[in-house]
Amino acid sequence: MELTIQRDVELGDLNTFRVPARAQRLVRIEHAAQVRAVVDHPELGLLPKLVLGGGSNTLLARDPPGVVLRIEIGGVRVLDDDVQATRIEAGGGVGWHDLVCWSLRQGFAGLENLALIPGTVGAAPVQNIGAYGMELAERFESLDVVDLTTGRAATLDRAACRFGYRDSLFKRALAGKSVITRVRLRLPKPWRAQLGYAELQRHLERAGVRDPAPQEVFDAVCAIRRAKLPDPARLGNAGSFFKNPVVNRTIRNEILAEFPEIVSYPLEDGTYKLAAAWMIDACGCKGRSVGAAAVDERHALVLVNHGGASGADILELAAQVREAVRARFGIELEYEPVVV
Repeated sequence: MELTIQRDVELGDLNTFRVPARAQRLVRIEHAAQVRAVVDHPELGLLPKLVLGGGSNTLLARDPPGVVLRIEIGGVRVLDDDVQATRIEAGGGVGWHDLVCWSLRQGFAGLENLALIPGTVGAAPVQNIGAYGMELAERFESLDVVDLTTGRAATLDRAACRFGYRDSLFKRALAGKSVITRVRLRLPKPWRAQLGYAELQRHLERAGVRDPAPQEVFDAVCAIRRAKLPDPARLGNAGSFFKNPVVNRTIRNEILAEFPEIVSYPLEDGTYKLAAAWMIDACGCKGRSVGAAAVDERHALVLVNHGGASGADILELAAQVREAVRARFGIELEYEPVVV
């Protein structure tokens, strides 16, 4: 499979933080076979490799070494559609929100709660993206992956991907070691609106919608996201920069005793999710800045580039926020984006 190697490529337009960085080499991957060709290539094979999809979950704090693989594998198709479910398959380079919109246009409901999440289909399983009461794992069936060391292709089901809260096998044992080329999703029937997220439910109630259709759920999710989160196309950001920490009951009760106003949510396994945005705001970090990098004024989980910030600026700001939360609450926040 023929490869085109671009050299000394500026990556500012290929990451949603819009921070400057340069790739020594960049290869655009439009077919799964090209991944194997990279592995077997005499120049590229032994070099470090950075997989870059939409660049929405990556902070480039330096120039990446080796070769950047820009995943542009396209194509969406229906595998089958019966009374129990619709199964669809999409290439790893397809925009995630584009896939959500496509599925609704085809009359296939089930992804509307995940609307407007930036990034690509191939990146979605890495993060186990989630929003408004739903996670990708609930709709996931399987994916195709190519090993960046051996070039071997494999298909992994949901159990093999080891999904967790904003977590998966690809952030742990396979971190930086594979390329997701295709993803298959299962949209169950009959469709039922997922309205467990209180903010979504309130939005629909205010609009007088009691029995929402899929498009109405989609529209509500988009309206909520646009009202509270900055658009990466207008203001450089990667969405939520920090994960909501999950703690056991003992730790949650200890924190609650000292900070009774803290926001927390019980999970099915008996643990509790703490609202990182509340803690960051309580530390007075909203609006804090390092150069042109800042904690967003509207949503404390989001770090933004007001123009001219470097990846190092954003990383320094993130470290300051994390230290402030650790000092006050004894909680170590985890970053959501991959830091290069």
